Amino acid sequence: MEQINKKVKTIHTSRTIMYAELEKVMAYSIEGDNFLESLGHNVTGKKSNSGVEKTANYLKRLYSFDIQFPSFLAFKYFWKITEPNERPLIAFVYAVNQDDLLAESIQVLQSVNLGEKVTVELFEEVIGKYHPNQYSANTRKSTAKNIASSWKQAGFIHGKFKNLRIQREVSYKVACFAFLLAYLNGVRGDFIWNSITVKALCLPESKLREFAVECSRKDLMQYQNAGSVTAINFTSLLNKIGINGNTN
Repeated sequence: MEQINKKVKTIHTSRTIMYAELEKVMAYSIEGDNFLESLGHNVTGKKSNSGVEKTANYLKRLYSFDIQFPSFLAFKYFWKITEPNERPLIAFVYAVNQDDLLAESIQVLQSVNLGEKVTVELFEEVIGKYHPNQYSANTRKSTAKNIASSWKQAGFIHGKFKNLRIQREVSYKVACFAFLLAYLNGVRGDFIWNSITVKALCLPESKLREFAVECSRKDLMQYQNAGSVTAINFTSLLNKIGINGNTN
């Protein structure tokens, strides 16, 4: 019952992760940290004042653009060190950390085998499971379509009509960003593998550990695994990014 009464943090009742718009904001603002100014200048190219205002509102709700917010500072840092083809997944991982309905939808992708169809109805079922009687049938369906679109923008669903489940190629930098967000959320040790941001990558633990080793070699994180004990630390990276403290 607590889940029903909890206010849902999401923009997916109205929008997707809006990667195309986000990309324009980041390109305009990342060097000068003038993210909010860029929204006011309509760098996303909306045709009406209403469109400008709504787009700016949804983007701020999902990505914050707050340079005092540790998770956004991390997002900004990884955006700068990743390649353009990696950035949709960086954005998606960040959005999963910010959007309840998107985070809950991870189980849909985990339940569908590669090559099988990912139906909108599957997303609807998850929304209904966690938020019974909270949304009308029409809103639930449109929200499910938005969530499916976000997964498609991230590269986990392919096809204009068939919507087939595929595995997005993940780089060590993207994996490190997912690990770091979990760490900023207070997750430690082996619990990181089951955190929301890391689960969004849809990878087995063995592959995640391989990435952790590679990230450690690249001096992006400190990773040690001895028997049943896993130690993960981001002290040097946090200092480099300019984040003081370990919480979101």
